[in-house]
Amino acid sequence: MHTLDITIENLAKVEGSVSIEIKVSNGKVEYTRFKAVDYKRFFTQAMEGKPIAAIPQLLARICGTCSNAHILCAIEACEHALGIQPSEQTMLLRYLTSYGLMIRDHALHLYLFVMPDIYGKDNFLDFDENKPEEHQLLHDAFDMKAAGNFLSTLIAGRSVHALYPTIGGFLHFPEKEGVKEAIKKLEEIRPAVLRLIKIFEELPWRLDRKTNYMALVPERFGFLNGLIKSSNGEVITEGNFRSHLEHIVLPYSQASAYKHEQESYMVGALARINVAKDLLHPRTKESAKTALAIFPSTNVYHNNLAQAIEILHSVDDAIEILSGREFVPEPVITAGARPHTNPTTEQTNQNKFKPQGDLADNTDNKKSTDIKIGVGVIEAPRGTLYHKVELGSDGIVKRGEVIVPTGQNQVNMEEDIARLVEESLPTKSKEEIQFEIEKLIRAYDPCISCASHFLKIKWG
Repeated sequence: MHTLDITIENLAKVEGSVSIEIKVSNGKVEYTRFKAVDYKRFFTQAMEGKPIAAIPQLLARICGTCSNAHILCAIEACEHALGIQPSEQTMLLRYLTSYGLMIRDHALHLYLFVMPDIYGKDNFLDFDENKPEEHQLLHDAFDMKAAGNFLSTLIAGRSVHALYPTIGGFLHFPEKEGVKEAIKKLEEIRPAVLRLIKIFEELPWRLDRKTNYMALVPERFGFLNGLIKSSNGEVITEGNFRSHLEHIVLPYSQASAYKHEQESYMVGALARINVAKDLLHPRTKESAKTALAIFPSTNVYHNNLAQAIEILHSVDDAIEILSGREFVPEPVITAGARPHTNPTTEQTNQNKFKPQGDLADNTDNKKSTDIKIGVGVIEAPRGTLYHKVELGSDGIVKRGEVIVPTGQNQVNMEEDIARLVEESLPTKSKEEIQFEIEKLIRAYDPCISCASHFLKIKWG
């Protein structure tokens, strides 16, 4: 029976800094401690006292990798607090912003972080240009990232820390030539995305453990609106999401952790495909039908396959939105204005937009303090992202809250690591187990910068 301690320090090929401590006694894992060691940066405290117009760009600075997800989520929260309903064109531009983010971010993770493990390389730049297969992978990776960056820059102004999305609309609109070029680049990378899906579809890595999968599910597959649904059949409105999460204090980690009904759960691409694969773009479902037949899946490594499928959906839906459409300048909607019904006509009607449903409950409350609450929930690359603002009548934020995907996945990751270690003890050396742990964590694609507002393993 094995008794050992494992410490992994400075885990490579993840975003941020993490250490892990594992104690094994008599063949059983006594504890697993996944430690986010990036220092807290107190973004929620920094929101206090800021004018609401500053919040989206402030919260974008939580992370460079996920910055555009934070911008979109913060804008949604601010609009809900102000009672603003964005126009149809604004929502399409936000979809395109999220698709550019997904293409770029998923490609970075799958090629630069995961692919070296598959091919036995230390890093992606060790791939050999003179070997046809590795040559193809190198060029696919940079072409895919370039296409995602181009789409993000065209629509949002930059691929990180976007300039154009703002509360109530956009500050700049894509021109015809740029739209044509974006469609061309997206069509050109589509064969590369199909090759990527094939690689992860055929990957033999497995670690199965039943858990609850939760994701924001819209009427059509996307990342910006809908209801939170779980693989257990629960349905939660965006505004009520926080009340279903239990905050867990981990004294050994800078990141907050969460449970749902006292149990771990998983967010991210695997959760999204597990609960909503039928809503994917029709072209995606046809081209990836053999890969999609694998889902729903309890194999955590299929999170990476799900990410590859999401790249394909992002490409296909972006092409459809961009094709045959002209984006017309329209003014930003301000608090109290009705949404635009015709984007070519300047909106002059200043009648107050009346929020409906849960939004009305959140924004129309008549507390003596006159605080209006706005909640934003979107799907970031790594899973469900939650922003909340409490706004005073003077337009100043009194309080805020941010819940990121990696924090929600933390307990689930620890439980998966424990399962992996116990299954590996009879056949693998300590060094081999450490490498398997690294592969498992990379499958989750954690973002430690967001979670700490990595791999050091200490075996005990």
